Amino acid sequence: MKLGVIGLPNVGKSTLFNALTHAGAQAANYPFCTIEPNVGVVFVPDSRLDDLATLYNPEKYTPATIEFVDIAGLVKGASRGEGLGNKFLSHIREVDAVVHVVRCFEDGNVVHVDGSINPERDAETINLELIFADLETLEKRTAKAQKLAKTDKHAQHELELCEQLKIHLESGKPARTMAASDEDRTIIKGLLLLTDKPIIYCANVGEEQLGDDNDEHVSRLAAVAKAEGAGLITVCARIEEELADMEPAERSEFLAELGIGQSGLEQLVVECYDLLGLMSFLTAGPKEVRAWTIEKGTKAPQAAGKIHTDFERGFIRAEVVSFDDLMQNGGMNGAKEKGLVRSEGKDYIMKDGDVVLFRFNV
Repeated sequence: MKLGVIGLPNVGKSTLFNALTHAGAQAANYPFCTIEPNVGVVFVPDSRLDDLATLYNPEKYTPATIEFVDIAGLVKGASRGEGLGNKFLSHIREVDAVVHVVRCFEDGNVVHVDGSINPERDAETINLELIFADLETLEKRTAKAQKLAKTDKHAQHELELCEQLKIHLESGKPARTMAASDEDRTIIKGLLLLTDKPIIYCANVGEEQLGDDNDEHVSRLAAVAKAEGAGLITVCARIEEELADMEPAERSEFLAELGIGQSGLEQLVVECYDLLGLMSFLTAGPKEVRAWTIEKGTKAPQAAGKIHTDFERGFIRAEVVSFDDLMQNGGMNGAKEKGLVRSEGKDYIMKDGDVVLFRFNV
């Protein structure tokens, strides 16, 4: 999963990015991994994997990962090349979902590019730039479809869809909010529109605002997210910086004192998995415990294919037990004795937290 972190300058975007990536690496007791200056890979916090590691004491511990891309701050006119312009937009095209950081904190020492705190305006500034870029993309696709529509029914349908999208975008609404059939949604996805990306709004607040469900700035951003069917989390980038340098036990205690329960990274993981329709299944044994990310609705052979393509091709069956049943009975053997390990075939739809052993022919 690849997430792009975007926002106006001075909203705390890079501070949050640095805190999240550092925290994610430390939580799993791994060193921070940097692919390039603005990309960080973090390990997905999953207490189930920690419990399995305690049970099996494996040689290898492999959590699921998320790649965060810290995309340069956007300015008005980016769709016309202002600021980093096209470079900024091309980075967004490459991610699975967007984390849009919006400033909701007051601080006279940190200048706001537009002079005041206004979550709706700030969100709209970026959304409009993405819409302008999408309109340019649509213009090119429409011209191509027009040439083919005379002899190609599929091109004719795409042309009609592009015209509907153009009207929708010109009304100031992102492509992801336009009502469309599953077939049309597939076509829209193929257009690679920026505003078709799933989005999570991240309200960056001051420490004193944490836990305040009635905060005015956050409430206004929540209304924006609700109108778009987008996700929303509330974090304090400065607090996340402090959390990044703490040991897991100390971090949990500090979160409890703040009354927020989850770190920003944990909130993001939950929202992203929900927004993208993802879940995890687990494999466990003395050699390795590991989490595997799949889409909800994935069948057993395709889940096996995540491990290795040979597993999918030669799939025989999956021996499955729920994580809770496995832990309560001290492992796979104990669960088998209680009749809790099921033998599932090709039509089995995987469930979140399934602990699986795949049987296959080489």
